[in-house]
Amino acid sequence: MGPFKRARLRPLLLGVTFALCLASSAAADMIGHGGIVRSVAVSPDGKTVLTGSFDYTAKLWDFVEQNEIAEFDAHFGPVNAVAFLPGGRGVLTASDDNTMILWDLVTLAPQRRFVGHTAKVMTIAVSPDGALVATGGWDRTLRLWEVATGSEIRVIEQPSNVNAVAFGADGKTVLTGAHDGILRVWSVTTGSFVGAMNGHDWGVTQVSVSPDGTQALSSGTDETVRLWDLVNLAEDRSMIGHDAPVYGAVFSPDGKTALSAGRDGRVIHWDLATGRAIREIQAHAGPVWAVAFSPDGRFGITASSDERVRVWHLESGDQIGISGEGMSEPKPWLESSHPGAKLYRKCAICHSLDPDGLRRSGPHFAGLFGRRAGSVPGYNYSAALRDRQFNWSGETLRGLFREGPDKYIPGTKMPLQRIADDEQLTDLIDYLREITAVRRDETKAAN
Repeated sequence: MGPFKRARLRPLLLGVTFALCLASSAAADMIGHGGIVRSVAVSPDGKTVLTGSFDYTAKLWDFVEQNEIAEFDAHFGPVNAVAFLPGGRGVLTASDDNTMILWDLVTLAPQRRFVGHTAKVMTIAVSPDGALVATGGWDRTLRLWEVATGSEIRVIEQPSNVNAVAFGADGKTVLTGAHDGILRVWSVTTGSFVGAMNGHDWGVTQVSVSPDGTQALSSGTDETVRLWDLVNLAEDRSMIGHDAPVYGAVFSPDGKTALSAGRDGRVIHWDLATGRAIREIQAHAGPVWAVAFSPDGRFGITASSDERVRVWHLESGDQIGISGEGMSEPKPWLESSHPGAKLYRKCAICHSLDPDGLRRSGPHFAGLFGRRAGSVPGYNYSAALRDRQFNWSGETLRGLFREGPDKYIPGTKMPLQRIADDEQLTDLIDYLREITAVRRDETKAAN
């Protein structure tokens, strides 16, 4: 076998079969890795999720359907870090095998392997313009690479093993977080040392930079999350809420809040202006190794030692997708010849057809047409939907799917699903009208 093992994209038939089988999945999880899921990244458009695992692979997932799209298998050790390039130009994976690989998202083949580190590569950061990549490793180096050529343009020796890297918002500096608990700032142009920020008692596990470039956020094994002033290279505040080492901390897209996660299995959503927790979610039974925001800031994505990746609606704390109770109900859409039935499969991931059906992350659909929005008793609606004064109809559903839930009802739990094709949208609404009316009539007859 050559130096690369090609990414495995499921054949079309198998992909369709997988989508159908998703309806019988036992949890609202992205399941498929055979080891700890160590890293997670979300594409700039919010449509896909990239994960790296101790099973030596990275996987690409559909964010809405939570099913596997492709597997990237070319490393010879655990995958510690993953990243998207801007504009969908490719993805990067870094590993215990001392290398980083650039993958083409069209062919799903490795474009090049970046070789230079002499120990495991723990972290990846892409410059704002996508031209450079920074890697940090346990060989005590920070390395800068040119994406277009794969050339190593600079090696910056470090006093300690590097666990985390992040570019400044202007791309002129790069931060490192290390085993010794110190964050250091370096010049991208010269490689010279700019300054240090010292506050963590033990190792830094992740570092990120705010969208406006004025602040940095770090997590550490000392059980803290720390906010830093990048102008003065000083600590703004220390946030304490985890009961164990914190493995990840990231800014929200607007820079006003942050997510952290760690060994205690919890995710904490922080208000950075006050340093107080907005919400705490017991996301996994085991350690959470990585956490990320969706680009619109509505959702958090967690990756864990339990080999699962989960999606959370941050306002409500609810998990998005099929509940842990599974989906053993009848699935008439799988046998229907109606052109809208195929599109309905996405709806089935989050919604039951029956009022007494299995609990899912969305409200049931029985009697959907004519029902007031936000009115199903006992369902934990987002404030955005509770405050809406309209009934579900062909017109409102058309607006929801044409504009996208994030635009039509800002703050809703519903993941981004847009249907631009007017014929397909008409088919889906027609099938929704048909199938929800049937289930409503059956429910009435039973009562």
